[in-house]
Amino acid sequence: MGDVTDTEEVLASTREPLTPPEPLPEDRFADRELSWLAFNRRVLELAEDESLPLLERVRFLAIFASNLDEFFMVRVAGLKRRIATGLAVTAASGLSPRQVLEAISEAAHELMDRHARVFSEQVQPALAAEGITLVRWDELGQSEQDRLHKFFRKQIFPVLTPLAVDPAHPFPYISGLSLNLAVGVRNPATGKEHFARVKVPPLLPRFIAVDARGRPSAPSTQTADPGLGPTSFVPIEDVIAEHLDHLFPGMEVIAHHTFRVTRNEDVEVEEDDAENLLQAMEKELLRRRFGPPVRLELARGTDSQFRDLLVRELGVHPAEVYELPAPLDLTGLEVIADLDRADLHYPPFVPTTHRHLAEVESAQPTDIFAAVRERDILLHHPYDSFSTSVQTFLAQAAADPDVLAIKQTLYRTSGDSPIVDSLIDAAESGKQVLALVEIKARFDEQANISWARKLEQAGVHVVYGIVGLKTHCKLSLVVRHEADGLRRYCHIGTGNYNPRTARLYTDHGLLTADPEVGQDLTRLFNQLSGYAPKSRFHRLLVAPRSLRGGLIDLIENEIEAARAGRPAWIKMKVNAIVDEACIDALYRASQAGVPVDLVVRGICSLRPGVPGLSENIRVRSILGRFLEHSRIYAFANAPAGSDAEGPTVYIGSADLMHRNLDRRVEALVRLSDPEHQAELVELIDLSMDPCTSSWHLRPDGTWHRPVPGPDEPPLEDLQELLIARQRRRLVSRR
Repeated sequence: MGDVTDTEEVLASTREPLTPPEPLPEDRFADRELSWLAFNRRVLELAEDESLPLLERVRFLAIFASNLDEFFMVRVAGLKRRIATGLAVTAASGLSPRQVLEAISEAAHELMDRHARVFSEQVQPALAAEGITLVRWDELGQSEQDRLHKFFRKQIFPVLTPLAVDPAHPFPYISGLSLNLAVGVRNPATGKEHFARVKVPPLLPRFIAVDARGRPSAPSTQTADPGLGPTSFVPIEDVIAEHLDHLFPGMEVIAHHTFRVTRNEDVEVEEDDAENLLQAMEKELLRRRFGPPVRLELARGTDSQFRDLLVRELGVHPAEVYELPAPLDLTGLEVIADLDRADLHYPPFVPTTHRHLAEVESAQPTDIFAAVRERDILLHHPYDSFSTSVQTFLAQAAADPDVLAIKQTLYRTSGDSPIVDSLIDAAESGKQVLALVEIKARFDEQANISWARKLEQAGVHVVYGIVGLKTHCKLSLVVRHEADGLRRYCHIGTGNYNPRTARLYTDHGLLTADPEVGQDLTRLFNQLSGYAPKSRFHRLLVAPRSLRGGLIDLIENEIEAARAGRPAWIKMKVNAIVDEACIDALYRASQAGVPVDLVVRGICSLRPGVPGLSENIRVRSILGRFLEHSRIYAFANAPAGSDAEGPTVYIGSADLMHRNLDRRVEALVRLSDPEHQAELVELIDLSMDPCTSSWHLRPDGTWHRPVPGPDEPPLEDLQELLIARQRRRLVSRR
């Protein structure tokens, strides 16, 4: 891509060459994989936090398990693949690929053991005290067992498929993340023993609820109704194990153990021809099912002969075997976390309509186009409702006869997306509609293929972006005919156009009718759908061409300000910081005396607080009720040579990672409203405040969560503080 921003041109023409910098220490980067595991450790610490509502702690246990599954499927699998093909190189941290793999194994074993202990020793007893029990078959009463016998025969048995292993039946394929029973049976006639595998069907409930009346139920009916008394949950594998004689009539069942396999499920597609991308992706998704194993989970106490057989047949290394107390696969705890027990959840929270979009005196929805013509609107989800802002913006655009065209990126969206429905409605009403669908969005590929075809059938122009790049930017462009000519309305966000995650993720978005932004988005969409390699932008930084360079220019601008004795600072909020060039620029800023505040949810390869290198850098991490997802880049000064005045604040889709800066189309937009700039700077300052609950990154790469002493006030939860602010604003509007 050939975009060059006005800001970059100014910087390139006015900046004096910096003095050649002194070499930075070689050990200045933390390992990204180990930093990710440290992030998941913070998630686990939330499950350990007794101050949180109990069912939210259960949810964090499930999130931890799901996160780790994806880490093995993608990161560990990718590392193993690079080692096997000889393509692995020493990490920026200085660790060799095998050293990284060994460190991952050691940390993952410790974390998975800790995860199992938190559930069995802390959370499970606390659930039992609330009348919610996870029990094994032998702990059920006779009436409960009788009812589960009937439930098995009617709901489970018809779905099961036992697979024997013998000379006539080769070892079966074990699908990734499936829960399985390894079964040993003996033929009474011959005394010969055999091995068999029974897969737990993934569409059946992971845990079966049995209420106080002994009635088993599926997840859709699981509630812990105080009127019925306690609710018990039985792992489905226990119910299947108790009835193995139904699957192997005439054989003697001598042993059974649960196990689970994780496979390489990353997707790699070489797009030589974008027109064939859809077919190539479908073939790759089929191949994904047969990726090599990267982890074997076994129930603790599994017989050695079963263990040896599985290790041999699956081809896993002994270090890739994880023996854990049953039940395995605690991702299924989401079923329990969803129980209808308001007293064990966070207090209810309902997003409110942004104040500039709210019509207090009228029951009619706000005319969003009129509101955006009046001013730029900065949204902060989920505190500001997604449905009454972005969703309504696109719905009104689809229904408005004066709207001529809608252009939209779709990276991830929900299964019942009103966004997709609006695009279809617009196309069917004769509007020009372009949807850029990123079908390589990891683990959403199949859903996005379906949406692409549905949109095409409705007459939407569907494109898949630029060959070799994922399109990750979050953009909407609406072209409307008005009395004074055509006007372009834009939305640029930090999060996906997904109504479901918009209630769970914190993201920012800008609604604007600014002509420069409209021109920028028009040019960018033309790049994505056609041929426009030399586009230039006014208020955007766009990857892969200009985003890294633009941010480094702004960092160096702060360095020059500090050296000239002017106020200087850098504040960023991102999901991850890995890119070495950006990290080195921040180190240089620290060495020049520029205070740098970083709010990083996940991976951080930067080491703060190292004397002589990064003593002016502070790093905090905030995890909680909502997933912190917004990206903010703020600098004290305007670019040298520009007419603007500081601060300079950008929001957008990109993190400081190689994939974002080099292999994706990303977009950051510069905010022009001083109130918006101040709002985001204040948000980062609140996140860094010592009175705000957060994790602090130490120079050695470990994270510490300060806990106030007995005579000190409790730390404030940032998200609860923002919820309270939103409620006060709503009351004041009334």
